[in-house]
Amino acid sequence: MPSIRLQDILDILIMSFLIYQLYSWFRRSRAIQVLAGLGVVIAFFFLTRQTGLQMTSWVLQQLETVLIVLVVVVFQNEIRQALYRFSLLRGLVGNTSQNHCSSPSTLSEAVFELAAQQTGAIIVLQRQDQLDEHLLHGIPLDAQISTPLLRNLFHDGSPLHDGAVLIRDERIAMASCLLPLSDTTRLSQQYGTRHRAALGLSEQTDAVVLVVSEERGEVSLAVDDELQPISDAGTLKNRLEELLVPQRTQPRTPLSKRLFSDLLPKGIILLGVSAIWLLLATRPGEVAIVPASLTFHNLPDGLALVRSYPEELSVRIRSTSGLAPSPRQLELTADLDLSTAQEGQNTLRIPTSLIHAPSGVTVVGVEPSTARIIIRKAPHKK
Repeated sequence: MPSIRLQDILDILIMSFLIYQLYSWFRRSRAIQVLAGLGVVIAFFFLTRQTGLQMTSWVLQQLETVLIVLVVVVFQNEIRQALYRFSLLRGLVGNTSQNHCSSPSTLSEAVFELAAQQTGAIIVLQRQDQLDEHLLHGIPLDAQISTPLLRNLFHDGSPLHDGAVLIRDERIAMASCLLPLSDTTRLSQQYGTRHRAALGLSEQTDAVVLVVSEERGEVSLAVDDELQPISDAGTLKNRLEELLVPQRTQPRTPLSKRLFSDLLPKGIILLGVSAIWLLLATRPGEVAIVPASLTFHNLPDGLALVRSYPEELSVRIRSTSGLAPSPRQLELTADLDLSTAQEGQNTLRIPTSLIHAPSGVTVVGVEPSTARIIIRKAPHKK
């Protein structure tokens, strides 16, 4: 059983946090299914290496580059969105919109008026995440939010009725936008393309999407990968005020609640990362012979170094576990103290303790174990 350092605990916690963030972003989209499949392939690859299945391990290793390219190509939008959400500079270089709408009452009244007339509609409210790359074939507008305008946009005879309306910075920015459809199987059969499109956008972004069913005259709200039915205009108004309030005025969720929510996936991820760390930490490290250069310090005044032999050492090193850096990629030095050197030829021992190796790497031996140093008096300056 390897000894566990504080750095190892932090290492496990950081990796668990990153994996949980990816899981929480993608768990209700098609990405999580492919990521789970890749996880099985990676686990199978490590298993074949540990059990000595050389041909299977070699084939999977050759597919490594192909799998990386496949993930980048298939999930380029998801990767870009995840990096944007995780960026520490998001508040500085991200969306500069006001992140709220001062007209929830107007929107609520307009949506339920459309529902009463059984006029199908889908309205997207942008928050922090950029939506341009998720919307197709939109017609640019720049209009004030009003009930008559929304009613005319979604009227069956209007040229812009087929698609979604985008509201950004408290203005109707675009109309007739096409949204990405959700691939989820948990959506009831009673919901059509509008609801699947609203849910699809909420899976990939933090947008708030309002949907009016043309067949049933019902109002639904899609946010955070969930489709919620709304019964009346007052309820919708309160919900919009809650969702669209500026983030700086939102109450912060207590740390204890954030830590102890969603415990099952968090526990599984933590156990999985710990198991991988244990597997790598107990794997025998690599042994290699690498070159190391000789350096010197503390040469007495009045003396000059004429020659040293050898100029380079052969150092035998071993990494303590599979988590340590590869010994073959290290640049090592041996720094000799010349404070006791005298004029003439000096033979100095080179102990392994003089080799500066990083943590996780052990110096086993040095060849040769001594160095011959020739020192002469330094010439006097005239």
